[in-house]
Amino acid sequence: MDDDEYAKLIRRMNPPRVVIDNNASDDATVIQVDSVNKHGTLLEVVQVLTDMNLVIKKAYISSDGGWFMDVFKVIDQDGNKIRDTQVLDYIQRRIESNAGWFIPPLRSSVGVMPTDEYTAIELAGTDRPGLLSEVSAVLTDLHCNVVNAEIWTHNTRAAAVIHVTDNSTNSAITDPIRLSTIKELLCNVVRTNSGSRAAKTVFSCSDTHRERRLHQIMFDDRDYEGVKRAKTSASRPSVTLMNIEKDYTVVTMRSKDRPKLVFDVVCTLTDMQYVVFHGMVSTEPVEAYQEFYIRHVDGLPINSEAEQERVIQCLEAAIERRASEGLELELSAEDRVGLLSDITRTFRENSLTIVRAEISTREGKAKDTFYVTDVTGNPVESKIVESIRQQIGVSKLKVKKKEDCSVLGASRPSQETTMGYLLSNIFKPKSLQSFKLHLSHS
Repeated sequence: MDDDEYAKLIRRMNPPRVVIDNNASDDATVIQVDSVNKHGTLLEVVQVLTDMNLVIKKAYISSDGGWFMDVFKVIDQDGNKIRDTQVLDYIQRRIESNAGWFIPPLRSSVGVMPTDEYTAIELAGTDRPGLLSEVSAVLTDLHCNVVNAEIWTHNTRAAAVIHVTDNSTNSAITDPIRLSTIKELLCNVVRTNSGSRAAKTVFSCSDTHRERRLHQIMFDDRDYEGVKRAKTSASRPSVTLMNIEKDYTVVTMRSKDRPKLVFDVVCTLTDMQYVVFHGMVSTEPVEAYQEFYIRHVDGLPINSEAEQERVIQCLEAAIERRASEGLELELSAEDRVGLLSDITRTFRENSLTIVRAEISTREGKAKDTFYVTDVTGNPVESKIVESIRQQIGVSKLKVKKKEDCSVLGASRPSQETTMGYLLSNIFKPKSLQSFKLHLSHS
């Protein structure tokens, strides 16, 4: 029996145990996960919680000695405990089933391939105003309907995962000649102004989680290189690395809290082939603090200065890629062929730039979210927004959190906090043990 088969046997003999407790904490639901550890287990659990739109308030992580023991304190989007028994049962089933999955390593290529329901298209290239408008116009002209998509931009780069169907059949596009035409025309759009870096347009057969795939595409495109912003800016994340003798590299991150932050960091560490052995997470309205004790999959901490700098750059990029820099616009409308093309063309004609977008269609309804700035990256003037709403339909296009965008692009004041000092003293290998003992006696 080889090592891989032996590891699978051990996991079958020791199925994961998930305990969900609503009494252990006054303000959060506590989820405890014990299982045989393997590379990617932490990401699998965090991915389940993220997909359920749960907010991780605190987390305590330990996975030394081949056993994975994590405790998460989570709340819903409204700040409440999770009390729906069906939801709790679903979380438990998902985590327990996911614990047996193997997470494939980071792929070095980007692609386009049909499934039964839709054709998945992946794009990567240089960002520019109107890019999404041009892409959606090409797809409309080729009789493709966009049913789901997510688009990220960061550090002059853009990446997208787009699911399309044939207009006439509402199913995946399988004709190889037609797929080749779609790829060629999209490549022409994405290639424009791509400079020295190659633009990529491919059909993907990957079943990797969509948001994880976007991280992989941007990582492969090296969006973490050459960020030219002041390191002292309070709006930027702070990432530091420190080696503890020859055992671990300690990664400490401070940033503004936002949804899915923990997933983005754990996803990046996993795809960079690092294993989290211990860690803790604490999120507050002012600041999110994350501290992980890591080693490379080969068992060694980070030894070279070049690799330390690369890890810092990649984690900063992971935190920043979907930070909500922009005015949030939400579209709700009856879905139709060419809707996305029409909406994005209106944005482009009014000199708006889309910095991030989430496109979804369900039961004939389109529900899209766009984060926009003007072409210089500054806040959008309210009169332009109102003009766009009149063109699209006031009831269809709504402004979300408008009051938060009036100072878009301004750095928030630096605020001193003792959180880092407190957490660095609280977090010891015994802290997770003490926390679990407290749970068992609650």
